[in-house]
Amino acid sequence: EPMDAEDPLFILYTSGSTGKPKGVVHSTAGYLLWTALTHKYVFDIHDDDVFFCTADIGWVTGHSYVIYGPLCNGGTTLMFEGVPTYPDAGRFWRIVEKFKVNSFYTAPTAIRALIRLGDEWPAKYDMSSLRVLGTVGEPINPEAWMWYHRHIGKSRCPIVDTWWQTETGGHLITPLPGVNTLKPGSASRAFFGVEPVVLRDDGSECAPNEGGKLCIKTPWPGIMRTTWGDHDRFINTYFCTFKDMYFTGDGCRVDADGDYWLLGRVDDVVNVSGHRIGTAEVESALVSHPKVAEAAVAPMPHEIKGQALYAFVTLKDGIFESEELKAELAAHVRKEIGAIAVPDKIQFAPGLPKTRSGKIMRRILRKIAENQTGQIGDVSTLAEPAVVAALVKGKQ
Repeated sequence: EPMDAEDPLFILYTSGSTGKPKGVVHSTAGYLLWTALTHKYVFDIHDDDVFFCTADIGWVTGHSYVIYGPLCNGGTTLMFEGVPTYPDAGRFWRIVEKFKVNSFYTAPTAIRALIRLGDEWPAKYDMSSLRVLGTVGEPINPEAWMWYHRHIGKSRCPIVDTWWQTETGGHLITPLPGVNTLKPGSASRAFFGVEPVVLRDDGSECAPNEGGKLCIKTPWPGIMRTTWGDHDRFINTYFCTFKDMYFTGDGCRVDADGDYWLLGRVDDVVNVSGHRIGTAEVESALVSHPKVAEAAVAPMPHEIKGQALYAFVTLKDGIFESEELKAELAAHVRKEIGAIAVPDKIQFAPGLPKTRSGKIMRRILRKIAENQTGQIGDVSTLAEPAVVAALVKGKQ
């Protein structure tokens, strides 16, 4: 039957990585237009391309860039179920070779997991069909970006580091292949028609390289229409922080060239002795150490500083935990960023609590860092719930 442009197309619940899930309602025409446009131009799609997005279709990335975007464009989309490391670390690259994939889109979490298992795996496969690489879900640290560029793209494929949200329907800030100068770790520029702005708490616009809160000035076709069953929550969450603006909840800075650098969620920005420190920046510094596979940073209360940094660090295979290594990591962060960013506490972690879509569930890390281990709450959406008990035990 014919549908009205504003009829709901689907309701998608956010993962709950920061609390009670929200039912995000997307419209029929606006969402489909936005996913078709962004898929076509961000990935430079040609008529005969094979597009491989590794996301679970239950996640918004799977909706937008496994199903709706590619099919709206009449393209060939490759659906994947499973994990990138089973039966071995060549799983993704074998698929790329077999199906002659042209565009490959995955999460930084997956890239870091594969880095840990060695450069020899991608080297085994012919990936000359690849033309564009993409990342999604969180800011990618420059070290992972460079590995992806060199070992998967063979230093010739542009990487589109896309920023968007469940609520936005599709990409809002992203490089365009062959158009933007690529900077490892930067989401680059706004997509067509999108008007981002970075604001201070008082609503004034931030200076270049000053961290603030990312907002969008005007609507775009793919914007969510409401929160299912609770329109007041929709208004209060997204439109009351700054007048007449969509508040993303993300921290951001714009460099002197006009490129956007995402700093993680605003609640992932820690105020240490009056200094605003993005957890993504500290995580990137930790991961740049040759012995570290993955890291996540959360705030912890501090009687002098107000807040301090608590780092959960997963080491590469074959590296042993020691107090000397903790001191080495602290010194490395001091060298990379400065003394203000050195974590007060470093805990070695066998793994990090992640949802099935690969997102780190940061509220769990915050509860552990704040000694509120009895208030961790629901862990049913975690891929490996046992990780939480190991982290709590490791803290003691």
